[in-house]
Amino acid sequence: MISKLAYVHPDAKLGANVTVEPFACIAGDVVIGDGCWIGPGAVIHDGARIGKGCKIHTAASIACLPQDLKFAGEVTTAEIGDYNDIREYVTISRGTASRGKTVVGDHNLIMAYVHIAHDDVVGNHCVIANRVSLAGEVEVGDWCVIGGHVAVHQWVRIGAHAMVQGGALVGKDIPPYVIVRNDTLRFAGINKIGLSRRGFTPQRIGEIHDACRILFQSGLNYLAGCEEVERQIPQSDDRDALLQFIRSSQRGIIKPYAADAEKA
Repeated sequence: MISKLAYVHPDAKLGANVTVEPFACIAGDVVIGDGCWIGPGAVIHDGARIGKGCKIHTAASIACLPQDLKFAGEVTTAEIGDYNDIREYVTISRGTASRGKTVVGDHNLIMAYVHIAHDDVVGNHCVIANRVSLAGEVEVGDWCVIGGHVAVHQWVRIGAHAMVQGGALVGKDIPPYVIVRNDTLRFAGINKIGLSRRGFTPQRIGEIHDACRILFQSGLNYLAGCEEVERQIPQSDDRDALLQFIRSSQRGIIKPYAADAEKA
């Protein structure tokens, strides 16, 4: 159902059973999949590619122009996957010449006032809480939880299954599986509850814990810690994902655990 009070450009491609509520605005270079709901006052700009079953709530803005002084009007996209719940006043910019597209995967909950900037890549099954701001070219892995009012610096990577406490200012890469403190941006343990909920066995969780204990609590620098993990922890996809993430970091990794963070 398309409300008579909404504007839908004749060139826009809408799938079956799409609902467009009053005062929504949909531009011409737009594709929206089956079963989507576009809420009152939402704006879907040129370059939006939205999968099926998504809910775009009141006054959200999808594929808006990048907030980047280098942007020169190039044709780019914002690609949103399936079954995302994008809440009120969320802004998702389209890409720039850097990557050409901003990407949000499937089954994400993106809460009110979140900003996802140009060329970001957000995985699947993430929860991004109210007023989180992701700067340009940030990468967020699958199953991440980012607490409210977190600000993430440009080019930062957040690994899969990580949890960031609300209010953190994130300027370094966050490895997979870990919890990060909001006051000192230090390792605060592994995301044991989240991993358990996602079907990780106690053995997998134990091996991840042992690897992180070496990396973040042994006093070794991270490169030496990676070598020690390879010596002590059996090879697995989880272990290798953690080590590859750390070794490929360009911005540096969060600080290790400290019993007295104020003194560290």
